[in-house]
Amino acid sequence: MEFFRNPNIDFLSKKWYFLAFSLVFSVAGVLSMLFWHGIPLGVDFRGGTLVRVKFTSSPDINEIRALMDRAGLHSARIQRFGTAANDEVLIGLAEKETSEAALDRGRAQIISALETKLPPGKQDLNNASAQTIQAYLLSQDPMHLGTDASRRYQDMAQTIVHQRDAVQSGVLKSMDDLKTVVPEPVLASLNQGFALSNFGVRNVDVVGPQVGKQLQNQAKLAILYSLAGMLVYLWFRFELIYGVAAVVACFHDTLITVGAFSLADKEISLTVIAAILTLVGYSMNDTIVVFDRIRENIKLLRRDKLADIVNRSINQTLSRTVLTSGLTFLTVLALYLFGGEVLRGFSFALVIGILIGTYSSIAVAAPMLVAYQDWQARRSNRRTPPPAPAESRREKVRAKA
Repeated sequence: MEFFRNPNIDFLSKKWYFLAFSLVFSVAGVLSMLFWHGIPLGVDFRGGTLVRVKFTSSPDINEIRALMDRAGLHSARIQRFGTAANDEVLIGLAEKETSEAALDRGRAQIISALETKLPPGKQDLNNASAQTIQAYLLSQDPMHLGTDASRRYQDMAQTIVHQRDAVQSGVLKSMDDLKTVVPEPVLASLNQGFALSNFGVRNVDVVGPQVGKQLQNQAKLAILYSLAGMLVYLWFRFELIYGVAAVVACFHDTLITVGAFSLADKEISLTVIAAILTLVGYSMNDTIVVFDRIRENIKLLRRDKLADIVNRSINQTLSRTVLTSGLTFLTVLALYLFGGEVLRGFSFALVIGILIGTYSSIAVAAPMLVAYQDWQARRSNRRTPPPAPAESRREKVRAKA
């Protein structure tokens, strides 16, 4: 299948436009990382506590931030999670707010700060564990079960937690939500000892500062080792300049992708690093296809200029590039739109990476080969002395005489 039949696009004549495009996005990303949003590392790399909270209604970010400040958590990161209809936010403590021994305390501080509206003397049923509910029912024994109380109340507590977390999406809006799952005496007892806050904790991620720092170093090494491995591979398969051009293109793709995360203020997690490594491999594969065709055409078209050969090679592989990259892009775009919040960072990196990776194979890697050859040619001309002028016919006649 071909999208283009015998295309003849002069890509190299547009190299300055390509250079301007790359510079604009690269510089914008670098400026954002240096002066605006920095590199927005997730809890995997920062270390600390990240709590996902579900609210009964649309949360007020300013009110939540005020509650965190009142509790002494001044540098807590607060952001919406998922779509507005989910009514969920992420609340994270920065590394300096936690330590290895106090990470669980950080989670408790977040919950305590949000539970300020609870009636005094009552526990929060929306954030109580099954063990807490069971212990309370055992102490009250509203059904007078006697010796069988422990097992029966354990089953009821687990049923209540399942109703809250699975059926009601993590938060009970009213005690009436439990009418169909527990007997009336149990519900009456729960009304006496528990109240409902307007939120429920859905998930907690806890990473120590030392572990986060170690993960940072490992992520950097993984990207550097992958680029170095690609350089060595292309050096042996082609020539050193091919490897350098491909690695520069991959570095260009990585820089723009990370810059896009900084500009959009999206957190970089371990799954995003996995996406970047996937991007490195994908971009390199696309570049190798173009390089392989250039090498074949150099053998067939020995008298042509390298610029013409590179243009012809890019045009010959253009249909393949558009077909494979287009289908891959549609897949990751669907993943970004419909894959949910958990995969949002991973799919966002791939959406940006597929576009930039395909672009760099044509607009960055290939022009570098031509630029290197032109530089080598100018260097050779400077080193080689100009040929001596040819003798005139009159001088030749005199020499013979």
